[in-house]
Amino acid sequence: MVVEWLIKSIETISMGNLYIAAFLAGSICLILTFIGTLPAVLGKRVTQGLIDVGLGFSAGIMIVTSFTSLLIPGIEMGSVVNVLTGFILGAFTVLIIEKTMPHQHLTREREMSEVSIGREKAVWMIIIAMMIHNFPEGLAVGASISYSIRDGVLTALAIGIQDIPEGMVVALPLVGIGKDIKKAMGIGFLSGVSEPLMAIIPVFITSASLALLPVILGFAAGSMIFVVSHEVIPETFRHGNEDIATIGLIIGFAAMLLLETLI
Repeated sequence: MVVEWLIKSIETISMGNLYIAAFLAGSICLILTFIGTLPAVLGKRVTQGLIDVGLGFSAGIMIVTSFTSLLIPGIEMGSVVNVLTGFILGAFTVLIIEKTMPHQHLTREREMSEVSIGREKAVWMIIIAMMIHNFPEGLAVGASISYSIRDGVLTALAIGIQDIPEGMVVALPLVGIGKDIKKAMGIGFLSGVSEPLMAIIPVFITSASLALLPVILGFAAGSMIFVVSHEVIPETFRHGNEDIATIGLIIGFAAMLLLETLI
């Protein structure tokens, strides 16, 4: 099976070095983010409904991953208090980043294009938003790798799959304002670069003290759940596509739960 081959390949290449394993696992997310930019070739023929279904699918995957690959392993390793402490810290950290870094939510570029900042600046603020969202995803991959390479690769695949529609969300607005398709895809790729880099951080922290791993796992889960609740789900509801977006969420939830139980 492809997933088992990927797990064994990363184990072989890394030779037990968790830094290398974390970077490689994070690179899976980066590659799948780039794949998500490919529909930019179709331009406006990609409908908003399809994007919202994809984002709903992403939300379902992220919810399951937060529990099966982060919270439950963290609880198994340490006390619930440690995991919950990390969970709360993760959520509040992303909240602080959201409030202090200039960015704009995923699909508000039409609203922003009508004000003085202009459409291109609006799109760049959307890209910054996506990079902010990728921070906790990279942390989640690294935290899972610190627990086990198998769980880390599964987490990377889960997050990578849900990065596909996010790559689409970055590239399509750039094409819409007249950017070259190749440049739009390249910028979409760059929006995912933070993930393999952020994946190294939890490995560094836990190498100093393994006792911190439950807190790190909780931190990654809290940051991901915050992004799902504060950004992804509300974004899928902005265009009246609540029903199909919710179906996408259910499918993503079921698919990830099935993947976790079969592997």
